[in-house]
Amino acid sequence: MSTEITNESAHEIDELEFAALARYVLDQMHVHPQAELSVIFVDVPAMTELHVRWMDEPGPTDVMSFPMDELRPGTEGEPSDPGILGDIVVCPEVATAQAREAGHSAQEEMLLLVTHGILHLLGFDHAEEEERTEMFDLQRRLLLTFLASR
Repeated sequence: MSTEITNESAHEIDELEFAALARYVLDQMHVHPQAELSVIFVDVPAMTELHVRWMDEPGPTDVMSFPMDELRPGTEGEPSDPGILGDIVVCPEVATAQAREAGHSAQEEMLLLVTHGILHLLGFDHAEEEERTEMFDLQRRLLLTFLASR
C-alpha cells in the first residue's frame, strides 16, 4: 500500500501516525495492497480555494476527498482492485478549532478527518440519515480500534 503524506501547512504533523492510520483503515476495508493514497495537509487559504473551486461554497472546510479510480471496499477473501484511491486534503487550522469545540485534541480530530476522507474515497456518504449512521458508526469503530492498537 502506497500512502503519501504531505504537509504544506505550518502545523506540525506526525506523518508516521497518519501513514499508520491509513494503512490500518485500508487493511480493515480490504483495499488492495497496491492501492495508492495521498493525504495532504494545507493552510486556510489553500483549503478555501479548493472549497470554493470544487464545492462552490465559501470559506475553508475541514476535509475534502478527491476520488480517482472509484475503488470500493473489498472483502476478506477478495480485496478491492488495485489502483489510485485518490487524495484527501485536511486543513489543520479548521481541525484545531473543531477539536477545541469537541473537547479533544487536534491530532484526534485530524485522525478522525482522515478516516472520514478515506471512507468517502471508498464510496461512503452521509447525505441520507441511513448512510450517515452507517458511515459514522464505521468511522468511529475504525478510529477507536486503530487507537486501541497503538
